[in-house]
Amino acid sequence: METSTIDFEVEGAPFALHAVTERPGERRAAVLVCHAWRGQTDAERGWAARLAALGYVGVAHDVYGKGVVGTTVAENQALMGPLVDDRARLARRLLAGLEAARAHPWVDPARVAAIGFCFGGLCALDLARRRAPLAGVVSFHGLFRPLEGASGPIDAKVLVLHGYDDPMAKPAQMVALADELTAARADFQIHAYGGTMHAFTNPAANDPAMGTVYCARAHRRATRAMEDFLTELFPPA
Repeated sequence: METSTIDFEVEGAPFALHAVTERPGERRAAVLVCHAWRGQTDAERGWAARLAALGYVGVAHDVYGKGVVGTTVAENQALMGPLVDDRARLARRLLAGLEAARAHPWVDPARVAAIGFCFGGLCALDLARRRAPLAGVVSFHGLFRPLEGASGPIDAKVLVLHGYDDPMAKPAQMVALADELTAARADFQIHAYGGTMHAFTNPAANDPAMGTVYCARAHRRATRAMEDFLTELFPPA
């Protein structure tokens, strides 16, 4: 397994993707991993490595800036909040990172998907809303806040993996997302896991008061659903 750093800039600021492949020098389908509210951490880099083991190029995205990672709830919110409030700014960073990944010599630019966790789930959905050149996107316990003024079709296939008891994306918001995707004529699936809260794929999540609790059962089911979805997008030769 080989890793590389993909440096890029947005509005003069440095950013860095983390790419992983088991077959360096060979162009393969790639999966962009959009990070949770802390920033690009070992968790996202670990998912990139897991995707590489499945035969893809795993690429951990970076929308906060090179080396920028929150260490407290307050810091995380201060990093995420302005981008959630300014989706055009977020889009510039997401799309710049995607283009940097597609230009990497390991990546087949015609075969790219994106996944994301929590805030990263919103990022993955926004890439689909922006009609980025992606075959599909996957949101794990993502935020469902709609993109103001969004219109037109969604080309990428969409898979939403959601904890039904997630206090940050309640059932009414899930239904609103389904209505949005239907209006956009998207090919979408929503898997809602009962008895499951936010951050269910994070083994360190254990704060019921905040609504972030790891769920091994939902983690296993969601991971399998993602793997099946990616196989549908990129059938083995």
